[in-house]
Order: sequence, then C-alpha cells, then structure tokens
Amino acid sequence: MKDLPLSKVYQLLEPGPVVFLTTASRGRSNIMTMSWHMMVEFTPPRIACVVSAGDYSFTALRATRECVIAIPAVHLADKVVKVGNCSGEDTDKFEAFGLTPLPAQEVRAPLVAECFANIECRIVDTRLVNKYNLFVLEGMKAWTDPKQKNPRTIHHHGYGKFIVDGEVITLKSKMP
Repeated sequence: MKDLPLSKVYQLLEPGPVVFLTTASRGRSNIMTMSWHMMVEFTPPRIACVVSAGDYSFTALRATRECVIAIPAVHLADKVVKVGNCSGEDTDKFEAFGLTPLPAQEVRAPLVAECFANIECRIVDTRLVNKYNLFVLEGMKAWTDPKQKNPRTIHHHGYGKFIVDGEVITLKSKMP
C-alpha cells in the first residue's frame, strides 16, 4: 500500500453517474452538471445531493424547493463537461450547448429531452443544507426515453477523467 492524499479520496467513491440538475426560477431555466448524489431511500425514491452555495443553481433550488435530475448517456459527455464548466449566471446553457428543455408534469424545472431518463423532484429535507449544502429530494415523477436502448452512463473520477459504464453482469438477488 501507498499513501493517498485525502484530497483524492472522492475520486475513489464517486457515487454514481454524472447527471444534470435543472431548476427554474424567476422565469428562467438553468442546468448544471452534478456528480455528488446518492440514493437514500427506495420507495418513494429519495436522493441526497450536494449543490455548492457557490453554484448559480443553489439559490433557485433553495427558493423553489424543486428540480429535475436528468441522466445523460455517454454520447452527451462533451456537453456534460461544457455545462459543468460555466455558470448559468451569465450563460443560457440550454441554448449554448444545444440541449432541449421540455415541460415537466409536477415541477417547474424542465426535463432534458436528450437524456435517457428524467426525475422530477421536490426537496423534502433541508436540515443539512446550511452545514453541508446537502439537499434531500423525493422523486415525484420519472420519465425514460424508450428510443435510447441500453444507455451507458459516465462516472466522474476527477480532473477531467471519466469512466464509462461497461460490461453488465447479473447475479442472483433477493431484491424484487
């Protein structure tokens, strides 16, 4: 074994695929890239996510208490990085990067047409926002694009490095 700087631990434990988080506030939609999230409950689906207070989306998320988590496949990797490398404060990211906002059913934040899945969410717990910028969301409605067969997701491993989902294995499980 060799020492690993603690600043690199997050690269080992990134929890899941890189996603988009959309918000809508004051008549304006925004989209950000996010990889710090995790499932915390199965039914109803509850998702914890960290949105930095420095992110433009933080204020809208806190004010409206709703968002959409949109899950892009690997073919959107370039756009995922571009969205993540600029601020919605001075850029209409949907327009700038050719992404299509679609109306959601339960929330004002838009779905992302190019993503293979979208989850409309409402905030159900903010107790850890002030301390950790951690929001707990509940999925209100979920959508998939049946045209996108077997989508492969990307997983952030820091400093521009990503891993793409690979081989799928199926093992015996007692879960339904």
